Amino acid sequence: MNAGTASKAAAYAAGLALIAVGLRGIVDQVPLAQWAEWFVGAAVLHDAVLVPAVLAAGALTGLVPAGRRIVRAALVIGACVTVVAIPVVLGYGRRADEPSRLPLPYGRNLGIVLGVIAAAAACALVVRAVTARRRAGGASGRGGATRAPRHSRKEARR
Repeated sequence: MNAGTASKAAAYAAGLALIAVGLRGIVDQVPLAQWAEWFVGAAVLHDAVLVPAVLAAGALTGLVPAGRRIVRAALVIGACVTVVAIPVVLGYGRRADEPSRLPLPYGRNLGIVLGVIAAAAACALVVRAVTARRRAGGASGRGGATRAPRHSRKEARR
């Protein structure tokens, strides 16, 4: 057994141990009906909302003529940030008697972060368009500085 195989086996064993700890916690602390309700809700949310949204976004970004990968990357990053921020944006855990819990304008801040992601994607698209135009201009002989042809020493003596 080489080092790579041994490290994979150790990682798999650690993963299985963590899964066992999680399953034991579910069995010991969560009523079966409540767990089943959560599981079915998650499956329905995934199949009825998430998958159609991702397929629609993929189809719409397929219509983008150039920079499709950049647009898709920005959408994926924005979706991940939104999923992480949704609980605080919606105010889960906020209490009226404790104003120091979740005191910031998280909706505005999420909008700012998504705007920065969109701006970064737009900058990447502009850079890509400019470099493509420069390459096309250099290949066709248009634009850019050109050098005078170099003469050999024999031609210079004549």
